Amino acid sequence: MATTEEKATPCCASATAGGDGGLRREATGVVREWTAGEKQSVATASMSSMIRPVEEIPEPSAKPSAKGLPMMMRAQTKHPLDPLSAAEISVAVATVRAAGATPEVRDSMRFVEVVLLEPEKHVVALADAYFFPPFQPSLLPRTKGGPVIPSKLPPRRARLVVYNKQSNETSIWIVELSEVHAATRGGHHRGKVISSEVVPDVQPPMDAVEYAECEAVVKGYPPFIEAMKKRGIEDMDLVMVDAWCAGYHSEADAPSRRLAKPLIFCRTESDCPMENGYARPVEGIHILVDIQNNVVIEFEDRKLVPLPPADPLRNYTPGETRGGADRSDVKPLHILQPEGPSFRVNGYFVEWQKWNFRIGFTPREGLVIYSVAYIDGSRGRRPVAHRLSFVEMVVPYGDPNEPHYRKNAFDAGEDGLGKNAHSLKKGCDCLGYIKYFDAHFTNYTGGVETIENCVCLHEEDHGILWKHQDWRTGLAEVRRSRRLTVSFICTVANYEYAFFWHFYQDGKIEAEVKLTGILSLGALLPGESRKYGTTIAPGLYAPVHQHFFVARMDMAVDCKPSEAFNQVVEVNVKVEGPGQNNVHNNAFYAEEKLLRSELQAMRDCDPSSARHWIVRNTRTVNRTGQPTGYKLVPGSNCLPLAGPEAKFLRRAAFLKHNLWVTPYNRDEMYPGGEFPNQNPRPNEGLATWVKKNRSLEETDIVLWYIFGVTHIPRLEDWPVMPVERIGFMLMPHGFFNCSTAVDVPPSTSEMDVKDNNGTPKLIQNALLAKL
Repeated sequence: MATTEEKATPCCASATAGGDGGLRREATGVVREWTAGEKQSVATASMSSMIRPVEEIPEPSAKPSAKGLPMMMRAQTKHPLDPLSAAEISVAVATVRAAGATPEVRDSMRFVEVVLLEPEKHVVALADAYFFPPFQPSLLPRTKGGPVIPSKLPPRRARLVVYNKQSNETSIWIVELSEVHAATRGGHHRGKVISSEVVPDVQPPMDAVEYAECEAVVKGYPPFIEAMKKRGIEDMDLVMVDAWCAGYHSEADAPSRRLAKPLIFCRTESDCPMENGYARPVEGIHILVDIQNNVVIEFEDRKLVPLPPADPLRNYTPGETRGGADRSDVKPLHILQPEGPSFRVNGYFVEWQKWNFRIGFTPREGLVIYSVAYIDGSRGRRPVAHRLSFVEMVVPYGDPNEPHYRKNAFDAGEDGLGKNAHSLKKGCDCLGYIKYFDAHFTNYTGGVETIENCVCLHEEDHGILWKHQDWRTGLAEVRRSRRLTVSFICTVANYEYAFFWHFYQDGKIEAEVKLTGILSLGALLPGESRKYGTTIAPGLYAPVHQHFFVARMDMAVDCKPSEAFNQVVEVNVKVEGPGQNNVHNNAFYAEEKLLRSELQAMRDCDPSSARHWIVRNTRTVNRTGQPTGYKLVPGSNCLPLAGPEAKFLRRAAFLKHNLWVTPYNRDEMYPGGEFPNQNPRPNEGLATWVKKNRSLEETDIVLWYIFGVTHIPRLEDWPVMPVERIGFMLMPHGFFNCSTAVDVPPSTSEMDVKDNNGTPKLIQNALLAKL
């Protein structure tokens, strides 16, 4: 992942920084990149003033300073949390391939994932204290005589998931990367294999190459061709094959074979670029494909269901091409920031208002937010969270009929949200002054691919933050709300998912998911209807289904990386019982309960009691003497509507509760385990970890919040599904001594504050009040 060059689009005025640089504003107001020399000067000056180097023999890359102590020739080029660059990915792949025992092994290596192996938190603290912004030595624990600072950070490491197509084995490799330069792209590797391990009895996520190979195999299979002829289709270019993972429903789905159970759709036109092939599902055909060997191993034409008729509303092209017209009464709306943005970016380090954090990206999770902190006056930089991301999503369907009962996609673990991300230059997904970030991935054969403009960073107006009018004086005060938004969008088959983290001026953090795209449909026999879905067109229905998302939040409320002083409190509103304390029967109050262990912290939302949870610091208090905290406020939510013995819950036991809490463990990253594809082990992941029932009374807290939506399709969801929004909020609770809204400049408008004579109304009202 890398920052992009500065660019502008017709609908989006954007500015970006290249390489590892950031944006700076000159006295003239022009925003431009830091030059390499400027960045070096800043880094050297900062380090010279803050670092007390270790007194040791200088390395070849170091030279004595004026005081005789070793100083680095140049600052570290990459922060320990920066995503892997294209060059680093190439080095990691070449290192692993070179370690293959035989030419056959090397040729059969398929690179499912190459990602940064995130370092321990103390390494991040060291980097942030002395080597990279925010340059804050207080992040490190105090020691007698002051901290001892090494002359350089530990080497970065890459973690690779490799599938051997010949042996059907999955292995995990750890590679240490030395300083990587562009010359390594030619194939020379300078990495070092630290470890390699074969993981038995698993199947890694599928890759786009496998999807394409599966489609080609199915469309070339003679019995399938004959089955399509029965349905009036002879042109295989019209056929769409979506290679869904097999899931796990019985021993037949065991990971001893790499399987796909495709869903079939059929276009009406092969040369229409906006043709909606999902409008014509092909029902009644059962196919099982061996992805490892690219062969169809099971085929059966079980039921002849006619293809849904061509529908003039099926496509998502402009209105006039569907016999209608687009709206013409919408005037242009321009988002302008003539003086540039209020945020500053240095590499992947972002500063906005009082917030600062780092941006990361992985093939599985997509966007990751690191080291979130708030600058609070004399109290300085106050940490809120170490790491925020969406680690899994599950989409179970409620139709018991074939093939819909097995549509239980794990879109992160089986496919990868990041690998399916959009290039946002292909449409105005963001408006205003934008900073884009690119993302680098390995492809299946080990090459490096780049998604340009993958992550969008921009500011948004968000209405009123606070307002009050004094009826006695007529004076009114309003503070306009602005938020900083970091987002990415991905497509998984028919659905689009847009993921957002919003940072607000009053200390709130909002997580939001927008669901859109196209429905996954089923075909009907003439005169047939299904109670498990909505009929949206002749011969066509949309099954009911749910979408669940898992946010993993490694919290650090007022905690330095070396500290583990957080706990979780549940708050419920209780109604006071009748009696002496409630003679008017109107009393209710908030009751707190400490969640002392993992099993106690398996909790569900309860809107009837306004239930929420607070992450508190046990050692830091506010001006009233109460512990400082951040509270998790649920939005709309649901639980799985399937029965307790549903097959998909075997792999997704984490869906049974809305909240889970665990102590931090760097190996506990994915709630359903790392490899949910064809996973035969029930309750792997969160449901297994919490059986240890570890203490939560004072520790390094990780929140796992599961939120979802039950989708009962409407006729209006066809042919495209308008955006649906769900999410939750992290809000300061006793964290600040007073509202941060008072720090926001007052917002006024000339049109609002002047009367017809041009006299400011607020001043006029104030004078009248005095009289």
